[in-house]
Amino acid sequence: PISLYTTLSQFQLLFVHNMAECVTDLAQAAACRNSAAATHLKVISICTIFVTSVMGVSAPVMLARYFQGKSLYDIAILLIKCFAAGVILATSLVHVLPDAFAALSDCQVASQHPWKDFPFAGLVTLIGVLMALLVDTVASSHMEHGHYTPVETLEKEGGSGAWSIELAGGGGEVQRVEELMRLKQRLVSQVLEIGIIFHSVIIGVTMGMSQNVCTIRPLVVALSFHQIFEGLGLGGCIAQAGFSFGTTAYMCFMFSVTTPMGIILGMVLFSMTGYDDTNPKALIMEGLLGSVSSGILIYMALVDLIAVDFFHNKLMNSNVYLKKVSFIALTLGSASMSVLALWA
Repeated sequence: PISLYTTLSQFQLLFVHNMAECVTDLAQAAACRNSAAATHLKVISICTIFVTSVMGVSAPVMLARYFQGKSLYDIAILLIKCFAAGVILATSLVHVLPDAFAALSDCQVASQHPWKDFPFAGLVTLIGVLMALLVDTVASSHMEHGHYTPVETLEKEGGSGAWSIELAGGGGEVQRVEELMRLKQRLVSQVLEIGIIFHSVIIGVTMGMSQNVCTIRPLVVALSFHQIFEGLGLGGCIAQAGFSFGTTAYMCFMFSVTTPMGIILGMVLFSMTGYDDTNPKALIMEGLLGSVSSGILIYMALVDLIAVDFFHNKLMNSNVYLKKVSFIALTLGSASMSVLALWA
């Protein structure tokens, strides 16, 4: 009975402490609430983030076109992609996933069923990983069957029949493998952009719904740098995929406008519903979408970017020095994006 009483007392103290923290957080948010100033900052952020997004995503593409046809082209593309992989990995693990956990563990959400009963952020992240794996597997299988068609031919040698399998289609086997790799890289770029767009929409809508000037003001600068580095990551993958000019321009444009459009959408939602970024429903949506995005980005960074280059790239495996430089590029990309977590 004494131990039970002690346990109940500790539980009550913990509950009161958590409620006090929740009230304190809400009080701080109310003190910084200024709708007119917040709207002014959001208009500035829309223009600033669009410009920095264009700069970030177009820089690797333009750099790749500059090196195209030169002897260092393959090395430049590889280093750009390794830096991009570091940016994407840090984005998922240092920015998106912690934000998703924070949204679903907020005192207004974590005090309700079923959110307090299970770590949904981790579960939905796992679902995101499995979804990315499923899309990757199905698409890869479809591409392979589309380019490699078994053709049975009968060869008769010395009166006895022997079956052999040939690969249909023009060109040599090397050309077909290169074509498959190019199609695979295009698929990676497109799925990666979907994951990044999820993340960008969440960032934009959250800022658009917020009326907290104390939160928005540092985010304007921090998210501008955030979009530059994330754009470098996506642009590096787009550059290697070898898309046509129209497709490349479209993908760069979509990345550039997603966060500004998300901010506008968040402002519209706030004006229609009155929900801000502290509303439990908004936090739940932010946590779930962020978790899915995090799972997609983690899979793409580790499986389709880092593993492919560091274990299956002939250029890197034949040059130990290049492998070291590539690892440095990967580390720099991770570090540059991780440092931004101090502000956003």
